[in-house]
Amino acid sequence: MKKHTFGEWMIAVRPWSFPASAMPVIVTTAFLFWRGYSISWGFAIWALVNIIVFHAAGNTWSDYFDFNKKVDADDTFGAKTLTTGMFKPEEIKNLALGLTAVAAVGGVALMVLTGLPLLWIGLGGLFCTLLYPYLKYNALGDLVILLAYAFLPTLGTSFVVAGGIVPSVMIIALPLGLITDGILHSNNTRDMATDSRAGIRTMAMSLGVKSSAILYGFEVLFPFVWVGLCSIFGFMPLATVIIFMTLPVAIACAQTMKKSVEGGMHMIADLDVRTANLQLMFSLLLTVAFVVAKFI
Repeated sequence: MKKHTFGEWMIAVRPWSFPASAMPVIVTTAFLFWRGYSISWGFAIWALVNIIVFHAAGNTWSDYFDFNKKVDADDTFGAKTLTTGMFKPEEIKNLALGLTAVAAVGGVALMVLTGLPLLWIGLGGLFCTLLYPYLKYNALGDLVILLAYAFLPTLGTSFVVAGGIVPSVMIIALPLGLITDGILHSNNTRDMATDSRAGIRTMAMSLGVKSSAILYGFEVLFPFVWVGLCSIFGFMPLATVIIFMTLPVAIACAQTMKKSVEGGMHMIADLDVRTANLQLMFSLLLTVAFVVAKFI
């Protein structure tokens, strides 16, 4: 069996995608810090590492099943770990199994230290990780992403960091989840032709190009409206308006998607990457706002 370099293993797990799962944990911790909760910083770091491992497992499972179902081919976008022969399918499967096992053990250990409610949140995350490839083939991938990369991480983080589930963290989950969903939705809109050829159905395919462009615009722009309203009504500090520094980026992304309706899917070849960068910048500024607001 071929010996792989560290760089190849990194390509297999796609670390550039990790902010999508890591930032909800970081932003939620900052939000709770601003709200005056006593933070268990060790558990916060543990939760952060664990969700990243779960994310890596999800990436590798997705690649494995996409390759077997012939969703990924030489002419598709994205990672080429299997289509180029860099890895054998069995290697990616074993990597996915190993990462899932590590994340599951880490989650169980954290549950033992913090409490049983974490079990149900963890099982939800495991369910999303293992069944995501099947669900995304049936237009449910967007819903899974909202759960796995927004609502479950924020609830789970509040439990392990603050010692109990804090319902108010849901105001963080919505804007972060929508932008993260935009990453997937832009990807699926771009790949409609190849996904159709493979016999799968995504939400983008169900909606069509024009409606998909409208949905994407909502996903990247409404979070600014949400945070603005939350800051006005006191649910978030006024400092959170600094996220509007990234509004031009969001508008540019939405315009690119709109232009692709007439101009062709090649125009959004890298829109998933641009949306991921938007999510990272938006989340970092939100984190800074909560921390700064704590001291002013």
